[in-house]
Amino acid sequence: MKIVVGISGEDREFIILKQAVQCFRPTEVILVHAIDLGLYFELSVAVEDGEDAGRHLLEKAAGTVAKDVKIIRKVNESANPADLILETTEREDADLVVVGTRGRSRLTEAFVGSVSARVFLHTSRSTLVVKGAVRKVERVLVAVEGPDDADRIVAWLRRHPLKDPAELRVVHAVAPGGIKDATGKSLSPAEAHQRAEQLVGEAASTLAQSSYKVSTKVAAGKPVALIEEQAKGMDLVVVSSHGRTGMSRFLVGSVSHSVVHDVACSVLIVR
Repeated sequence: MKIVVGISGEDREFIILKQAVQCFRPTEVILVHAIDLGLYFELSVAVEDGEDAGRHLLEKAAGTVAKDVKIIRKVNESANPADLILETTEREDADLVVVGTRGRSRLTEAFVGSVSARVFLHTSRSTLVVKGAVRKVERVLVAVEGPDDADRIVAWLRRHPLKDPAELRVVHAVAPGGIKDATGKSLSPAEAHQRAEQLVGEAASTLAQSSYKVSTKVAAGKPVALIEEQAKGMDLVVVSSHGRTGMSRFLVGSVSHSVVHDVACSVLIVR
């Protein structure tokens, strides 16, 4: 598993990196640090000092990575931080990009911007958004919206298993207004609930084959509200993204974007 981790001098304890290697067993870690030229008005001496500080920061960060990680590489360049992380993730064909959040509101992110928000909104790769202190991942909430989501998440977790044994709870929210099947036929509440139970049951059964201990939960209501409620006491929430990027995602909204803001623990967005 190859992961790209954004390293910032503001994260003095390297919480983002430590949480990533607490969640998974990467074989290759690429540490990315950017010196934003805009901060130095292109003064060569200041940029050189920034690059030296970046190299020192990456060496220190690399020293915190577990010894069983076979490859640790460092990218330290003068560039926009979000752009450098995005470009490195794509160039290296990474399985996962890891960023952190300081809890800014969605409105602030849209108009002021943050490195984490830009990476999360624009990357095509699965993303781990780290929130709070480093914690061992023992209880995981897996939220599925439909069969495609379930298949994508299940395949990803089987291909990239969690580092330690964990209890997984697969949840699905049944829309209170009712749903329609593939032919457009409206389903009764009982039929919708039965479909939902089948959905989470199949996902749970497949995940259990990978030695996870799995339970399920189906409830009527809005997905984000159910996820927020069920996420209490969890160490990680796993959701899927439908692929919208940038401002269109902000304006249209998505479950994954809302969950990143509304839950207290780290969030894995599978793409």
